[in-house]
Order: sequence, then C-alpha cells, then structure tokens
Amino acid sequence: MAAGNRLTRAFRDAPVLPLTPADRYVLISDCHRGTGLAGDNFLKNQHLYFAALSSYFDQGYTYIELGDGDELWENRSFEAIKQIHNNTFWLLSRFYNAGRLYMLYGNHDMVKRSPRFVTCSCTSYPCSACGEQELFPGIRFLESLILRRQDGRHDLYLTHGHQADFLNSVLWRPSRFLVRYIWKPLEQRGFLDPTSAAKNNTRKKLIEERLSRWAYANDCILITGHTHRPMLEKGSSYYNTGSCIHPRCITAIEIRDLQAVLVKWTVRTRKDFTLYVAREILSGPVFLE
Repeated sequence: MAAGNRLTRAFRDAPVLPLTPADRYVLISDCHRGTGLAGDNFLKNQHLYFAALSSYFDQGYTYIELGDGDELWENRSFEAIKQIHNNTFWLLSRFYNAGRLYMLYGNHDMVKRSPRFVTCSCTSYPCSACGEQELFPGIRFLESLILRRQDGRHDLYLTHGHQADFLNSVLWRPSRFLVRYIWKPLEQRGFLDPTSAAKNNTRKKLIEERLSRWAYANDCILITGHTHRPMLEKGSSYYNTGSCIHPRCITAIEIRDLQAVLVKWTVRTRKDFTLYVAREILSGPVFLE
C-alpha cells in the first residue's frame, strides 16, 4: 500500500474536535520518554516539558500528543517509564481528568493501539507522594484526529506521520527489533540508526514531501511529527511540531484564535545569572485559512 493510501486510511474513522476562535490546542510530538538511563533522550528536557505543560494547563489549552510519546522500541517496560517520569504522568492525568487530553500513537509506541496493552499498562501509575494512582481510566489511543472548522475552510488533520514511512509503518515490527537489539547498543557507540527518519536527512526530506503532497491533494492542513523537524510556513499545507528531544529546547505548535504559532521552550539566563524557562516564537502566527 502506498504512503498516500496509508494516510487516507488513517483518517477514515478519525474522531473530530471543533476548531473555533474560542478553542485552544497545543500540539507536541516525539517526547520519547524513556527509563532514565543513558538512552533516555527525553530526560535532559523533562523540566522544560513540565514547565511548558503546566503553563498550557493553567491557560486552558487542550493537549494533543501526536505520537511517540513513550520510547517503547528501545524499552520493553512501560512501567519503568511511568515510574521515572511519574511527575509528567501526574500532569498528563490532570489534563485527562479535565477532558483536555488526546493521545495519538506513533511508530515507537504503536503497541498503544492494542486495547489489551492499554488495559494492562495505562490504568495506574506510581506516584511518589501518593502511592498507586489512576492514570487514564478508559482512555483510547488514536491514530489520527481532525480539528474541524465551522466556516467550511481547511480542516486540520493530525497524525504522527509514520504512515508515509514504509520502514516505520508496514515494517514497524522488524524495525523495532533492529532498534532494540542492534542499533540501540551501536548508537551508544556513535553509530546512527538508519531506520530513523529523524537522523537520516535524505529519508526525512522524502517523507516530508510525501506528507506535503497528500495534504495538498486532500485540500487540508496536515500536522505531524515523526521527522523531528519543526515546520510552520504561511501558505503551506503541511506543518510539523518538531520534538521534545532537541539538544536545548522542546518545540510545539499552539492553536488559538484560529491562528497557529510554532514555539520553542528553552532555558535562559538573567543578568543576575539565575535560570528561567522561556517561551520563544519561531514562526507565525499563521492564520488558518
């Protein structure tokens, strides 16, 4: 099946949320939360992520995670991920309990599409202060989501984007095996994983071209992650949220007042040498026309 057909199939029964001037959404992808060891790429930016999400929660945003939230290729145990990042899952549970959390799965956490996995792994988490707590009772992880305009203009189609990548969609199980048992130890010695669109610029460009062509052909705005390259340009039909594992920042796309803004959260230094978390606009606002 071609990449375009896989994308079309992904949106066939996608849930629909309203997109009005009053709605606020923040889109983040590719957190790759790990187990706190050397291969946990999320660990260095966990404080930025927590600060950003705390701000979005207080401002009334709905949080939509566009897949690869947890690194379940390199790690077999979701319990270990929840334990090391229990403060993050506590904050995500606040969004969920407020009815403001939607979680999509990507190739690195494809197992979340299984109801059995969700039932066994996503109902509780270890809270260091409170013991075992409920996490996402009744949650359903989605492949895609649509934000629908009421004025008949372009809808926003949200998914992870791995559907345009044959190795990471159709062949995700062999790719997971290679990452978990071959490329993970080699990567710790300096080798790059050739299955990763985020680390292979040629494959990254090819996948982004496929995603952009599909969005143009279907007369919509497509927003994904997967390639880790943040992208938001006026007149384009394809946006990308970037990731949470950039060397010194995390990136996100904010949607409010029918406008999209690409932002990054990073650590800055005041004149008195104290550190603080800052939000910076990278691109936009772009009016969603």
